[in-house]
Amino acid sequence: MMKALFAAIGAEVHIIPSQRANLDSLNDVVRMCWYYPATGHFHGVLCDEADQCSNAFQLALLSKLDSVDPIPNTVWGFTCNDTTRLEKRFLSRCRVLDFSTYGMRSELASLLAEIWQKETGTVGTADFERIAKNANNNVREALSVLELELLAQ
Repeated sequence: MMKALFAAIGAEVHIIPSQRANLDSLNDVVRMCWYYPATGHFHGVLCDEADQCSNAFQLALLSKLDSVDPIPNTVWGFTCNDTTRLEKRFLSRCRVLDFSTYGMRSELASLLAEIWQKETGTVGTADFERIAKNANNNVREALSVLELELLAQ
């Protein structure tokens, strides 16, 4: 979602992966964002897997995300699988977008059946609805289970 937004506004994109989310990498990106972007009018900073970032990293971001010490022309984005590890003060400065997989099970089961047919040339014998349900509609996990089922054939 953030990459699409950054593309739409023509932002110069900076990505901070969770493994590098420390004060040094944050300061490096902030320093770059003080300069006029090479492309477009905005900088876009995407912090991946923010729930895995340290508390020190989150606390350092607080003033960057509000009016105390904002970086001009910079849009921040964060990805995470769960917000429980994020500071409440940090979350209060963000707009949280929940992506639900509710109702996706039959669509995922159909996709698995289609993949099965393309891979084997036959109608699937696996219980695709069960695979989707047990994977909690997680496409990667369902595909891994399907791969094992295909190997067992």
